[in-house]
Amino acid sequence: MGYLDNTIVTVDAILTKKGRELLARGDGSFNITQFALADDEVDYTLYNPNHPSGSVYYGQAIENMPVLEAFPDETQIMKYKLATLPRGTSKLPILNIGYSAITVKQGASIAITPQTLNYLGATSTFETSGYNATIADVRLLSTFEGVGINTDEAARLNRTTTVGTNVSKTVIGSTINLTATTVNTLFGSRTQLQTTITFIGRDSGARVSIPVTVTKVNV
Repeated sequence: MGYLDNTIVTVDAILTKKGRELLARGDGSFNITQFALADDEVDYTLYNPNHPSGSVYYGQAIENMPVLEAFPDETQIMKYKLATLPRGTSKLPILNIGYSAITVKQGASIAITPQTLNYLGATSTFETSGYNATIADVRLLSTFEGVGINTDEAARLNRTTTVGTNVSKTVIGSTINLTATTVNTLFGSRTQLQTTITFIGRDSGARVSIPVTVTKVNV
């Protein structure tokens, strides 16, 4: 990881971990259908409308901030994606998934139906395009699927499987179903395993991440 030269306009595009995984398969499952923009590095508090040199310099401190090279770790980058909201929006949408953390026993199942608050003038709490849900370590779940969104992309992501490797998995749905693993060997001498799930509204861009703990019950 390094810094980009911000004296010139640079487009630094890379594949995510999931994109690299699909590309490595060589089975045609790699197909770029979307991209994301974010402003993680921007500190908007540096905008200075009282700059003595006038309005041209209000954003000078922001424009001079260093810009990081892109890197494929979704836990450290692209946390604040840019989104287009309806004109007149006065509050940023936020996601409510009903949990601040999830603790689930081996083999137990949970269905999560996110709601988007402060969205479309509070006339709707569900997003037409559904939600992305990304589990950081898919080994901890025997089932991880999205339901309720019937698109080719949603179907493709639900079909994607990983075997025995510590990788993330993303699904799309209006409801996300998950079942904790029953595999004991993952635990070793531990009684719990931890990971995170990140939910993102596909229309609003609202995002929330919560910890997930799977508790060992099988001996």
